Amino acid sequence: MFRAKWMFELTPGVGSTGLETRPWRASARGPSVKAVDAKEKQELAKEEKARELFLKAVEQEQNGALYEAIKFYRLAMQLVPDIEFKIAYTRSPDGDGVGKNYIEDNEDDSKMADLLSYFQQQLTLQEFSIKLCQPELDVNQTHISVLPMEVLMYIFRWVVSSDLDLRSLEQLSLVCRGFYICARDPEIWRQACLKVWGRSCNKMVPYTSWREMFLERPRVRFDGVYISKTTYIRQGEQSLDGFYRAWHQVEYYRYLRFFPDGQVMMLTTPEEPQSIVPRLRTKNTRTDAILLGHYRLSQDTDNQTKVFAVMTKKKEEKPIDYHKYRYFCRVPVQETDHSFHVGLQLCSSGRQRFNKLVWIHHSCHITYKSSGETAISSFDIDKMYTPLFFARVKSFTAFSEKPL
Repeated sequence: MFRAKWMFELTPGVGSTGLETRPWRASARGPSVKAVDAKEKQELAKEEKARELFLKAVEQEQNGALYEAIKFYRLAMQLVPDIEFKIAYTRSPDGDGVGKNYIEDNEDDSKMADLLSYFQQQLTLQEFSIKLCQPELDVNQTHISVLPMEVLMYIFRWVVSSDLDLRSLEQLSLVCRGFYICARDPEIWRQACLKVWGRSCNKMVPYTSWREMFLERPRVRFDGVYISKTTYIRQGEQSLDGFYRAWHQVEYYRYLRFFPDGQVMMLTTPEEPQSIVPRLRTKNTRTDAILLGHYRLSQDTDNQTKVFAVMTKKKEEKPIDYHKYRYFCRVPVQETDHSFHVGLQLCSSGRQRFNKLVWIHHSCHITYKSSGETAISSFDIDKMYTPLFFARVKSFTAFSEKPL
């Protein structure tokens, strides 16, 4: 009894007489502690509810129900505005593996970084089949997958063709994994680089692959035409009465067509591209005013790629009519050869690459056959020489006579 009484007297706020000495302090402290504990429990419950709503929104978004996901996202952020930074993605409230899906997606992204090595690894894991591709449906006819690898690569070289239609090769790689591997064959891209740059591309440095070199290194394009339109105002002759003077608006086009074998065609004409571009499909065109020649690429120390071309007019031998000069002495005409020298700078504009040519110089060299002398006439590069922009033409690479 004594011990119980002694413990009771040691209780704070209780005196020796058994009466509370500080009743106001005890009554003030008790309700405040209870209020703090209730508030903390309420905040934890609110955060837990917001976490459940947020994870449910994530699940709805993965399933494609975007409208429902937005509704749950909104409810979760109304409860806890920064719930996105407090949530852990490694688990879901129901334990259905939502966090595992995130981890698996990250692993898939790392696998897809290099599709070529990934596809090759997948094919090597197939123990029962060594074919590059399999038919999706059962067919009675012979499927392309039964062809040997050498025959498939020969078909791919026909797709690229001598016109270097690498765009069709990239489209062909979208068929299946096996075609993707064939389209990334280094030998195809190496042959394409050698055809464009010749001996100057024996080494891939600083590029990591032949395909990267072909795509990144500056070059002229072969699947279309470089076109420029020039417009200017020319003053005409004064009328007979001197009352007015006519002004003429002159418009004409310049066309440049490059070929992978180093040949180039240039044509200056007032005709629209709709009628001229189809004639530039091959080098055996019947247009009289066209200039034929060769070009080469040159890269200076300032990393600017320039195109230099020398072109001449097509020679047409006409028979001489001797009966026309029977009754008078024919005055001998000195024969000459005209060659046009062109210098252009290769640039990129907009989203397309290597689609712009800027004029550097343009000159005409006249050589007299009798004396062998050459006269050079240079043209001033002014507003009359507008840049040429590339226009792709699908029909240029629709058919080729020989493979790469």
